[in-house]
Amino acid sequence: MTSTPLVIAHRGASGYRPEHTLAAFELALEQGADAVEPDIVATKDRILVIRHENEISGTTDVASRPEFADRRATKVVDGQTLSGWFTEDFTWAELSTLRATERLPEVRSENVRYAGEQGILRLTDLLDLLDGADRRIGMVAEIKHATYFESIGLPLDELFAGELMAAGWANDRRLTIESFELTVLVEIRERGIRGDLVFLVESAGAPADQIASRGSAALLYSDYLSDEGLEELAGLVDGISVDKHILLAASGARVVSRAHHAGLSVFCWTLRAENSFLAESLRHGSVAGDFGDWRSEFATLMRMGVDGVFADQPDLAIEIRDGLD
Repeated sequence: MTSTPLVIAHRGASGYRPEHTLAAFELALEQGADAVEPDIVATKDRILVIRHENEISGTTDVASRPEFADRRATKVVDGQTLSGWFTEDFTWAELSTLRATERLPEVRSENVRYAGEQGILRLTDLLDLLDGADRRIGMVAEIKHATYFESIGLPLDELFAGELMAAGWANDRRLTIESFELTVLVEIRERGIRGDLVFLVESAGAPADQIASRGSAALLYSDYLSDEGLEELAGLVDGISVDKHILLAASGARVVSRAHHAGLSVFCWTLRAENSFLAESLRHGSVAGDFGDWRSEFATLMRMGVDGVFADQPDLAIEIRDGLD
């Protein structure tokens, strides 16, 4: 029986290897993570790949590749203007030639030495890794920018469902699907995918699908955390996953208890050990990449009764979980 809370390796063991690489996912499995979390975006030729964002200049060497210089573009994605290189402008054959880099080199300087060693993964590559593991490992797949991708003719619900069905994962109990947009979660379930659905909740703002459909009348993330909002969510999804800052606020523990009362599981993101991601009172020294008092933060969040945590250093999260009273 798996202990609670579940420890989900956020983009693999991304505190120790460049995120979303095979090395990061393999290390997460070695460290004992209960599940891994990939972010899902699409290519021009409708292949799902694993990247934090569809803009990939911060996580690959694409900016240094002269053969792709003409692909640089400026786009508006979920209301944000971005300039760079986007997965939807490349075929998988082209993306497969790129090498992964460290997204946070100033914080994770040790990871920089692994930059360039590995390439981009497809969703199917990760499924193969999990299918070949010597124990049961879950996957919490985050669907990124679904409204945007739909607008350019790349419906992620259709592509995701198709790849899962082809891989035999359509009804796999190892599967959880999450997104900051409710619409795509409902659409994926309607396509016959039976994984648990988890709605991601930020500490501010509104979901992109709400803004696209309702404009200034869009529901805010905070609206979903009201008693009424939680009850409505319970009719659509199985759980919520909230920014840790929501839980670390004065009323955080009540969010967990109210969501549980509504019948929803509760997950928390993201546990990270470095000073850069901890409250000032928990930092040790002034170096951003040094580990601070991560033990206190991790334990505080886990003792709130959350059902799972996303962690960049899954081994450290497991250490705290296994030491809880």
